[in-house]
Amino acid sequence: MAVDTSTDQVSDARWPSPFGVRTRLVASSALMLFLELALIRWTGSNVVHLSYFSNFVLLGSFLGIGIGILRSSRAKRLPYYSPLMLGLLVLVVAWKPVTVNRGSSESVIYFTSLNTTGPPVWVILPIIFIAAAVILAGPAELVGRCFAELPRLTAYRYDLIGSLIGIGAFTGLSFLGAPPIWWGAIVTWMFGALMIPRTGIGAPSRRRVVATGLSAVLVLSPLLVMVGVLFHESRQPNNSWSPYYKVQTKSYTWQGVPLLTITVNGVPHQQAIPADSRLQWEPQYGLPYERANAGKAPKNVLIIGAGSGSDVAIALKKGAEHVDAVEIDPRIRDLGKELHPDRPYQDPRVSSHIDDGRAFLSRTDKKYDLILLALPDSLTLVNGASSLRLESYLFTQEAFESAKEHLNPGGAFAMYNYYRETWLIDRLASTAETAFGHKPCVDQVGDDLQQAVVTVGLTEADQTCGDKAWAGATAITPPPATDNRPFLYLFTDRIPSLYLVTLGLIMVAGLIGVGIAGGGSSYRRMRPYADLFLLGAGFMLLETKSITGFALLFGTTWVVNAIVFAGVLIAVLAAVEVTRRFKTPPMKVMYAVLFGGLALSWIFPDEWLLSMPVGPRAAVAVLIAFLPIFAANVIFAKRFTDTADGTASFGANLLGAMLGGCLEYAALLIGFDGLLIVAALLYAGAFLLTPKVRAVVRS
Repeated sequence: MAVDTSTDQVSDARWPSPFGVRTRLVASSALMLFLELALIRWTGSNVVHLSYFSNFVLLGSFLGIGIGILRSSRAKRLPYYSPLMLGLLVLVVAWKPVTVNRGSSESVIYFTSLNTTGPPVWVILPIIFIAAAVILAGPAELVGRCFAELPRLTAYRYDLIGSLIGIGAFTGLSFLGAPPIWWGAIVTWMFGALMIPRTGIGAPSRRRVVATGLSAVLVLSPLLVMVGVLFHESRQPNNSWSPYYKVQTKSYTWQGVPLLTITVNGVPHQQAIPADSRLQWEPQYGLPYERANAGKAPKNVLIIGAGSGSDVAIALKKGAEHVDAVEIDPRIRDLGKELHPDRPYQDPRVSSHIDDGRAFLSRTDKKYDLILLALPDSLTLVNGASSLRLESYLFTQEAFESAKEHLNPGGAFAMYNYYRETWLIDRLASTAETAFGHKPCVDQVGDDLQQAVVTVGLTEADQTCGDKAWAGATAITPPPATDNRPFLYLFTDRIPSLYLVTLGLIMVAGLIGVGIAGGGSSYRRMRPYADLFLLGAGFMLLETKSITGFALLFGTTWVVNAIVFAGVLIAVLAAVEVTRRFKTPPMKVMYAVLFGGLALSWIFPDEWLLSMPVGPRAAVAVLIAFLPIFAANVIFAKRFTDTADGTASFGANLLGAMLGGCLEYAALLIGFDGLLIVAALLYAGAFLLTPKVRAVVRS
């Protein structure tokens, strides 16, 4: 085990900071994680393509972090390029945001992807990817410099502590609904504290004063531009921020009727309309109440995707005695409370719940006369999962079966939305038929956006279809989505070519970027650490499986997501502490524990856990998810301790995580459970590539 003989004194003349190495490392790591999360949130709120490719910024960040770590051993000055690129990116995106043009009929696998205003996807996405890599390379370079001054595991320990601080700070701001000016102010302060030297260090001189002033200009000038842009955006009276979106509202009157339009991340999302006007203009919203319960008013109604309250107002208008209104976004619900013309959330017959709809069903024993999926279209992905949308687990066969279990005798289940594609309507109807055992009613409205209402009774006698009974699946109707492959909007069993081309370009960019950043020696330096590269890729897949698994078991809410991210880092930190303080088993034994943990995850699937009460479910889920993560990071810590080149080995591991982020898309073919097999293959490769005799070279 390496002995920590370092002091906390400043030892790098190229980094004239008043802070000790541990403080710099914690601060740099916190800045790196905070900045990564802020970039994902802010760019996604202004470039609509990133609402569906959120891990695009994540992959660029991994590339940048890997490059920054590799550069740290040969860089001759502080990474002033990072704040400069950050300021330029914010300027470009604010100048040319990408929002949806509702007048188009273009469609990809995400059905709400209409034509957009602003730069085309093939222009803006490469810009953002490259910019994210350059921006994150700066803090990573600062982290890498600290790694060179400390023993391996000591440095990794403080890196993890800083990462937890960065995640915690951003999560706290999300909880408070803080606008982006706060993100920009914190990033500016952190960059300034880390990169602007203090004139009081050493003997004062004119040269030192000039150097300090020049550093301040290089760091603060672009960041102050960024802060100005974010301040302007944050001060817009109709802008507010939820944990998921930038929310924009517009109140107006049309034909004497008060309306509230809500746009999220540049996409028109919903309208708060009085129930009488909604039913007059769009009578299809009343169809579930006509098709279900033989036209009788349902007493107890569950509305999932209650939003600003229009669907709740309709349920009350139709005679519901009690409505449980479930909405995942607290800001949208609060806007409905404040501004909906009917004030449905103030009605004593309504109970409001901020929760994921599938998770709400898994925790309640209550039964309903009508369960309604009311246009649940989140327009965004779960953070850290390449293909999982917030509502994905609502439309699986297992979700429909769960809804069936929560129906009273004579009850019904219904959903409506603008589905745009006939095959998508048929897929949902087929899923309802599979879950309930008989064909549902299907009402289609309009030709272009193809709004449809699908209603299915607990039994066939509990629905009144008339001439609207579903005709049945066709030869091109995809099978029902499942919890393992919850990709409702994926028509084929292939990865879309758009994704394949994008991922191919990302890998090419990574190869070129690493070669340039390392001055031609990067690959030679990383060659001995191929096992660490594969460990990074495997770890990324384990993290993704944990995120998607917990999203299914406890909800796709931002709170669950933040807890899982923090839990993963705590498990990694625990592995480091155990390795530092105790004699751990040999590598072969730890690999056996790792593969045993993967087998445990495979043997006990998520559907088995869903059948358990919430308390035992949480305990077993934590054990199954974090045992392989813990074992994998003990392996990494043992191997990392004895590497000859700390920055090259750590950089190889981070670049491996980028590969793992690309391999996540294999879930579109093999499902999330299949990622366990891919991870096992990567870890098997890492085991085979582990040096048989570990040379103990410590710096």
